[in-house]
Amino acid sequence: MAAAMVIALVGCKEEIDTSSRYVFVDKTITQYLEDKEYYSEYVRLLGSRHVSQYSETTLLQLLSARGHYTVFAPTNDAIQIYLDTLHRKGIITEPSWAGFTKPEILDSIEKVIVFNSIMDSGDQDAYDIPGFPEHEHEFGLANLNDRKLRVFRGQSDMDSISVGGAVISKTNRGIPLINGYVHQMEGVIAPSDGRLGDFIRLWSNMPKSGYSVMSRLIVACGLIDTLSAYRDETWERLYQTGAVKDLRVHSSVKQVGTIPKHRFYGFTLFAETDKFWEETLGHKAEEITVDEVCKYLNNSGLFGNVTGTLFDDNYTNEKNFLNQFVTYHLLPQRIGRDKLVIHYNELGYSYPNSKVPTIAIMDYYQTMGVPRLLKTFESRESDGIYLNRFPKLQNGRGEFGIYKGNRNDYHESGLFPPLKGASTTPDENQGIRILTNTEAGTDASDIANAVVYPIDKLLVCTENVCNQMGSQRIRIDAGCMMPELMNNDVRAPRSNYTYGATSVRAIPTNYPYISNVEIREGTDFYFLSGYPSPYHNLQGDEFNIIGQYDITMQLPPVPRAGQYEIRFGVATGSYVRSMAQVYFGTDRNRMPAAGIPLDLRIGGKEKRMGNITLDSDVGWEEDTDDEEYNDRVTKTMRTKGFMKAPNSWTNEMGSFKGVRKDHFMSRRILVNDFLQPNQNYWIRFKSVLDDQNKEFYMDYFEYVAKEVYDNPQESEDIW
Repeated sequence: MAAAMVIALVGCKEEIDTSSRYVFVDKTITQYLEDKEYYSEYVRLLGSRHVSQYSETTLLQLLSARGHYTVFAPTNDAIQIYLDTLHRKGIITEPSWAGFTKPEILDSIEKVIVFNSIMDSGDQDAYDIPGFPEHEHEFGLANLNDRKLRVFRGQSDMDSISVGGAVISKTNRGIPLINGYVHQMEGVIAPSDGRLGDFIRLWSNMPKSGYSVMSRLIVACGLIDTLSAYRDETWERLYQTGAVKDLRVHSSVKQVGTIPKHRFYGFTLFAETDKFWEETLGHKAEEITVDEVCKYLNNSGLFGNVTGTLFDDNYTNEKNFLNQFVTYHLLPQRIGRDKLVIHYNELGYSYPNSKVPTIAIMDYYQTMGVPRLLKTFESRESDGIYLNRFPKLQNGRGEFGIYKGNRNDYHESGLFPPLKGASTTPDENQGIRILTNTEAGTDASDIANAVVYPIDKLLVCTENVCNQMGSQRIRIDAGCMMPELMNNDVRAPRSNYTYGATSVRAIPTNYPYISNVEIREGTDFYFLSGYPSPYHNLQGDEFNIIGQYDITMQLPPVPRAGQYEIRFGVATGSYVRSMAQVYFGTDRNRMPAAGIPLDLRIGGKEKRMGNITLDSDVGWEEDTDDEEYNDRVTKTMRTKGFMKAPNSWTNEMGSFKGVRKDHFMSRRILVNDFLQPNQNYWIRFKSVLDDQNKEFYMDYFEYVAKEVYDNPQESEDIW
């Protein structure tokens, strides 16, 4: 593992400008480490390693300069323990630096020790103990080895903390210094360089991992190579040579659009534990075969809602029932635990200060294999994150109407809807809670390109799951549809950004960085994130597309066949919004126009034409206590293709006043069509204005079935 480790350090700081250092009144990290004899080996290694292959600056020099660094510093004893481990594994001939017979292995091990031990927060705060993530959560910032480190806390002794598998000293932790914090380590942070495919192959013959049965199923489906993808090396070369470049200064935000340094691939696996399979099939995990699981699944009667499902033994075919079962557990993006459900600016919540969920929040992800949706869900009442949970929410409608004395707060009611078709269990609508590895007793190894979460119930895209999704409004953040954004820390960045700042990221047109989005020449494709500032967008981010833009993007599948509205979230607060023709269909190269051009300058009460503000005729009126009046306003707006914004989030952190109250926030009905499940649709937005500085705004989409938007018994809620 160590010998094969490859470290890319492109884009690190080149030279340190020592002339602009602070006049230190205390010690820098370098000075602190040099003063401690028990860090002498670590200091030697820091002084021998350059920040990158393009820099003459050493890591020791880096830690002497101003900045905000978090250093997990291993003592001499910790480094010796690591060398002892390498000797026992046969990597070195003796437990000392003299035991390295190959210089490339020595080089790799030295990089493991130093680059995994440092996080550079740039202009933001370094991490002291109170700012550490929760148990089994990751730091928002990667270390200098581009790895996200997980934190583990002792379950009986919460003062016991380990990072990346190494224990932090209880006495010498959180040492505040001029340019960051030092945490003394009792071991070396050395995360495995193994990919998910490597672990699956290993686990398939290792019952102690807790994932051996699921691993054998994945092997049978021929997914090992797919799950071994780590990094796009073509992008690495283009970035290093400057063939792909940052975009021009954003015309409104006045910042350069920085492109990602890497293009990592990533995966998330939700896996039934061996304990589940043992209890279900009645014998030890090592004795459970693929054929036995197939027989169990085949007899369940839960497959067949995908047209053309095959029940043969060609498990590599996407239509095969086992392949469908396995791929529904896999997402093509690496999602840390704190991002499985994105909490940011929902009503009553204030990132990063809030620690407890307020209203119910959900995300929808397209799984691998046959196109299907997987729902993640968390609320104050759920006590954890769930997959495919469908509680009845106190939404002010039907049995929870406010005239019946119910609260209209979008919290769980404690009730669940009846089943709608074949299901795994009678309580399937309660969902599947995502366990921690500590709870499940499963392997908690860090995997270079993936995160694995244990579950203790059968996860299947059943007829009931599809029907439940289809009977609820599905709202998806546009960034959720693009795995590369999550894999490369563009979407929902969790490092400590400055309050009030906007992060401006960008994707160039001359390389297909986002695999399911085509960005044509003349398009400046920006992604704006307000973390942790007040932002009126869903989850605090938006796409801002400038120029004579022309983009085509893949939409996720609908859960079941039926008539759907596809809606589009719009904010018209800017004076430089654009107008686009929308195209929609199943063939990305031949799509008919969908209605008249989408004019993003028109809001609920105003139309902004350059510096001129005109009245709009949309019919927006603020909500009142009279629900019948509010519903009439909704109907009037819908006749013109408009709807008010949802009430689920706010642009005032921690507030309970939703963006629904803002007339410049709205939803547009783009498409009303009969859509089929297990089918990806495409949408295209093409500028119809001849102005290089006009902005196309994109935030979220909604899929809404006819039984939701045109229900005579229960009108759609405001959430």
